Amino acid sequence: MARQSPQRPDADEPELDDTDAAAAADEVEEDRPPADRALWDEVRIDPVEIALPAGTGFTLRAYRQARELTPTDVAERDQDDPFLARRQVVETEDDEEVVILDEEFAALSAEEDDDEEKDAKARRKDKAGASDDEKAEAEADDDAEDDAEDDEDEAGDEEVPVFLTHKGRLLLFKTPESLVTFIRSGAPNDLSQLDSWNELSERLEPADIAPLDEDTYELDLVVENLRGGHDAWDHELLIEAGEIARDLAYALRLPAVLDMLSAGSSLDDLDEALRASVNGGVGGFLGRRRLKKIGAQTASLGWRTIVGKISAVVDWRD
Repeated sequence: MARQSPQRPDADEPELDDTDAAAAADEVEEDRPPADRALWDEVRIDPVEIALPAGTGFTLRAYRQARELTPTDVAERDQDDPFLARRQVVETEDDEEVVILDEEFAALSAEEDDDEEKDAKARRKDKAGASDDEKAEAEADDDAEDDAEDDEDEAGDEEVPVFLTHKGRLLLFKTPESLVTFIRSGAPNDLSQLDSWNELSERLEPADIAPLDEDTYELDLVVENLRGGHDAWDHELLIEAGEIARDLAYALRLPAVLDMLSAGSSLDDLDEALRASVNGGVGGFLGRRRLKKIGAQTASLGWRTIVGKISAVVDWRD
């Protein structure tokens, strides 16, 4: 069949050049009222849009102090995962790894706790009759333990991400309407522990689900972009992907993903080089040099694993 030529515009209709078309588009954009952010600012929760290979969905994210949050329960998720046995790996004195079941690990931990308590009592007893040097050494050990406890307290004051999750799975909704319907239903989820949740569920409307540009992430494009080579890398896309991946890995308790993005890892080096390269100046020049040394294939394979692990714990909702 011969290819049909495109229809010509009506003679009575004026043609718009590129400048007129752009102006018309800007006018439509200006006429569209901006989303009201007052509600989100009050409840300190934000709508988020995430694109994954399986589709694009809406969810919610907040940041709170770690001590205020109960982490999502991953027990049911892990039991359903055929590739994740409920086991623990323990290193022996001979640097050999021994895999034991949870029950054995719990019993071993209980024995270790008893041993630690006995050791503490012995130290207190010895301290009473110890020399000045020994007492000083014992006090130094106690100070080190106190410092460790202080570090734990500081970690509790750190702001951490929490998403609309339930039993270790991220809830993603294909439409704003379905997200609002879920929130109003009172269904269990991990964000319901926030003190502002009831107010959000009472006031939220579908029109409010309008994520800001900085809360929109395209994880579905990351692997393909990395495969394109250094010159094709979209710095903003990759930096934002790292931010959302870290947040999701923490909130969903995905230690493998956190390890892959941890300080000193190859993907963290990629992230630092990308951030340096967009800053300009000498730092930008050095960042671009570092990027040239990062293997595109290694980076794309690493990110394919990350996107796959995040996708595996998504609960899609229509």
